[in-house]
Amino acid sequence: MDLGLEGKRVLVTGGSRGIGFETALAFAREGALPILASRDATALESAAARIAEETGITATVFAGDLSQDGPRQDLANAHSTADILVNNAGAIPGGGLADISMDRWQEAWALKVFGYIHLCQLYAARMKQRGAGVIVNIIGMGGRAVRPDYICGAAGNAALIGFTNALGAETPAYGVRVFGINPSPTLTDRVVGLYKSRAASKFGDESRWQELLDESTMPFGRLKRPAEVGALAAMLCAPQVQYLSGTVIDMDGGGQWG
Repeated sequence: MDLGLEGKRVLVTGGSRGIGFETALAFAREGALPILASRDATALESAAARIAEETGITATVFAGDLSQDGPRQDLANAHSTADILVNNAGAIPGGGLADISMDRWQEAWALKVFGYIHLCQLYAARMKQRGAGVIVNIIGMGGRAVRPDYICGAAGNAALIGFTNALGAETPAYGVRVFGINPSPTLTDRVVGLYKSRAASKFGDESRWQELLDESTMPFGRLKRPAEVGALAAMLCAPQVQYLSGTVIDMDGGGQWG
């Protein structure tokens, strides 16, 4: 099926690696024009080169600290005509309440929670003027299946789920869609880091993280691949599924019910 995404400008935050990179690549395979944003200029250039090599599509890059208001505003000004925004940047640390300082809470939420909210505010206004656009928030199952050893993420992701539901209920009135995806643990460097934090909290030794990762108990006998999240995001942004807004899809292989 032709997804109808050719020529669409797609801004992906956290686009240099992991789920963000695979999402940008999925859109590029459909002929869309990715805009990759993250802190690391070198990693962004490498990601853009990989996309060009595989698809022939030239990705634009924007290097900036999206935990700060100024760079988020700069990004929106530099790429004000993006047709699709994929909020993906941010890594909330693992650990229990006693393990995470307030400075670390605020640092994590500045990027993952307030960064998403601010970019939605900036881009929803622009999309409203055009009467078209899609915003996708990549959130996480930590906001559904809450855990005491991921309490910062449980609270932040739950907030973003509610925010996405509420915003996506409003925006169809002006032709804009907002929805979210909750990935369960995915095979990325960030997830390895998260499991190390959990092992440090549970065992006092982060090197034992693999003891917490038994793939035989997981849906399909494995962790999810980042490319699967990217493929879902691209498919759901197709104009053929315009009626999808105000919902957050749990992409956990049914694991929450097992």
